[in-house]
Order: sequence, then C-alpha cells, then structure tokens
Amino acid sequence: MPLLLTGKKFHNDLKTNKCLAIFAPLEGGYETRLLRRMRAKGFKTFITSARGLGDPEVFLLKLHGVRPPHLGHQSVGRNGALGEVQQVIPQASELFNENDKNKLLWLLEGQVLSQSELESLIEICTLDNKLTIVIEMGGSRKLEWKPLSDYILDEFESEIV
Repeated sequence: MPLLLTGKKFHNDLKTNKCLAIFAPLEGGYETRLLRRMRAKGFKTFITSARGLGDPEVFLLKLHGVRPPHLGHQSVGRNGALGEVQQVIPQASELFNENDKNKLLWLLEGQVLSQSELESLIEICTLDNKLTIVIEMGGSRKLEWKPLSDYILDEFESEIV
C-alpha cells in the first residue's frame, strides 16, 4: 500500500513519460486517491470521459463548432435541416487558465479510443511541457500503469499478428 500513501512512483513515472495508460481495479477509488496526491504535488487536475471525444486535440484544446441534433421536420429557409453551428469552448479550457502550474488531464474509459486518437494525445503532451495525461485503459486486479507509447505498441502489434 505505499503507493496509495505517497504516490511517489506514480508521480515520477508521470514526469518522465508525460502520458500514461493505467489499469485499475473496477471497484474504483484509485483515481481520486492518485488525483489528490497529484494535486498535493502542485498539479492542476481535470477528469473527464473519453467517450464522445472525437478529435482529441480540437475537442480538448481548441474552440470548435457543434451542430445540434436533427429533430425531424424543420424549415429549410435558414440553414436547412442542419441547424446552426454553435461555437463551444474547449472542454479542458479551465486547465489552461493558469500557465504556471503543471496540468494533469485524466481520461476515463480510454479503451474506446482508436490508435490514432491515442497517438494524438501523446503528441499533445509533447507539444505542451506542462501537460500530462493519464488514460484509464481498462480493469485489472491491481493498480498498474505503463507509458502510453508502450501500451500502443503492445496492444496494436498483437492485433496485427
């Protein structure tokens, strides 16, 4: 249990790798403990789900447009049946209000992300020195993690063979 008391090894791995794939027991609780430890070490944290993420870079970091759902019969006069595009602020915008703090983005249900989406998350981490990302990739009997780049190599090479 020393990991849950200090979080030192997790913090060191997060600093060196910048992007981690984590496997936690399904009963939960580990996310909030580790997030609390990271906040104590000076990180500004944000937790969200990876479901419906779309293009991770645009959805998390840039101003983007979203169309409302089609609701059936509508007039075709203005904007047709598509609806107006509404500009939406980036979901992780509150992370980027303060530039002096280290930032931690925690994504739940990361197993729904494709290989290209995972690679774009790694690229986002390399572009911003203060941003680190943790992605929950599934369940496990005990808490374990590995660099996301290693996870991509292991997971997607096994699909090819």
